[in-house]
Amino acid sequence: MELLLLATTLVTGLVAGLFYAYSISVLPALRGADAAVFVEVMQRVNTAILNGWFFLGFLGAAALGAASVIVGLITEARSAEFWPVLLGALLYLAQLAVTARVNVPLNNALDAAGSTDPAAARAAFEARWVRWNHVRTWLCTAALGSYCWALLQA
Repeated sequence: MELLLLATTLVTGLVAGLFYAYSISVLPALRGADAAVFVEVMQRVNTAILNGWFFLGFLGAAALGAASVIVGLITEARSAEFWPVLLGALLYLAQLAVTARVNVPLNNALDAAGSTDPAAARAAFEARWVRWNHVRTWLCTAALGSYCWALLQA
């Protein structure tokens, strides 16, 4: 269980770090850019991030979290270890829901908007996407913390 939990923690940390990097560097850097630059950069990022390495981490963290919960249930892990694992998996699942219901549709709408009216595209995208990116950053970071707590209990 400990090796699986360690892998879960590491991969979740990678995803949390990705969202954190957006929150503290990419998004503030783009805040000062004009609308055309903002839209072009975000469209490029939305295309570039869709790669195997991203999906390996993004979906891998979910699969490892689920596997950690299942193994914990099967092996009847001590409750001091199991409950933070379950909480971490639920927090990561919540992040997946936010991404699927908010960030991905906004990405798709921004891509569909093209560059014909960058100011309108940015206005429809930026504030909501940034706010929900902060939410998923917090959810991933809380999941990471929960997994770390479980490792301390192991």
